Amino acid sequence: MTQVCIAAYVYGVVQGVGFRYSTQHQATALGLTGYACNLDDGSVEVVACGERPQVDKLVEWLKQGGPRSARVDRVLVEPQGVAEYQGFNIRY
Repeated sequence: MTQVCIAAYVYGVVQGVGFRYSTQHQATALGLTGYACNLDDGSVEVVACGERPQVDKLVEWLKQGGPRSARVDRVLVEPQGVAEYQGFNIRY
């Protein structure tokens, strides 16, 4: 299968609620690589690379609200060039 990478920008109450850690757990379980990072505007950037069906599952999980402690208002998804990441990390 073909590797794909996306960048998802998640808006709502997504900082200070364990969102990046839950995303890391979910992405790792799906076999994805990339990272999750808090942005200055209060959103979270999620870059995920892997097989298309697995990436789609992560995006759907993000759109459904992520962890219970979060409130997701919207998710913007953009395709990215394929990149090599070592695991799925949290960036600070």
